[in-house]
Amino acid sequence: MLRPQEQFVAQIDAGAWMIISSATDYPENWLIAPHQHNKHQLIYAIEGVMVVHSADRQWIVPPSRGIWMPCGQIHAIRCVGAVKMRSVFVQPHCAPDLPQQTRAVSISPLLSELIKASVGLDGIYPDDSRQARLLRLIVDELVVLPTLPLELRQPADPRLQLICRTLQHNPADHSTMTDWARHLQVDEKTLQRLFRKDTGMTFGQWRQQARLLMALEKIACGERIIEVALQLGYDSPSAFTSMFKKQFGMPPSGFFR
Repeated sequence: MLRPQEQFVAQIDAGAWMIISSATDYPENWLIAPHQHNKHQLIYAIEGVMVVHSADRQWIVPPSRGIWMPCGQIHAIRCVGAVKMRSVFVQPHCAPDLPQQTRAVSISPLLSELIKASVGLDGIYPDDSRQARLLRLIVDELVVLPTLPLELRQPADPRLQLICRTLQHNPADHSTMTDWARHLQVDEKTLQRLFRKDTGMTFGQWRQQARLLMALEKIACGERIIEVALQLGYDSPSAFTSMFKKQFGMPPSGFFR
């Protein structure tokens, strides 16, 4: 007998419709096991924070943001606090310009309301009906989803994995690349080259991104900015806010408004 998650995946993948939306609420710390769909999926939380994992990447998805997951991509989701998830499933051939890469995206007020209005529709309607027009408008909005810098690539090299695990466990760690090279008995330039190859970032850029994404999770859960800044190793809240604004284009208070 299929488990509830497997039943849901099977029902979604078996559907012949072009586009359909679903609503599912999850309790705090709920883990959705690794799975994939044969349809594209927009994963959107109207409340709560999601941490989405694929084989080599991780995304923090705060409230009112989403993640676009192309068909066939294996992914798992961890709910940080209670999450009210709204998903849109789309046949890959529904529109030629749909994104082909996994990405964190911004959800416009229009798309948010369209998704909420489409939950419960079965996805099959006459072409000239209101329901069909609503679903086509959702597809139009999916094509132009703005990408957000909420991604953190995970390295494949075991030595880099040790560094990254340490930084994610203790983000205030100030060890330099020189320190890590000495600890791992590896040439520093070799580590630097591996970091760029495996993550597309320098060591410093990766650590900064890891800290900022962890900050998003903590602030979304209600922690004060001053406490988050100190936990992540910043000298002051103003230094943290400056780095946050440089990356996301707005201060933490504006990001969650």
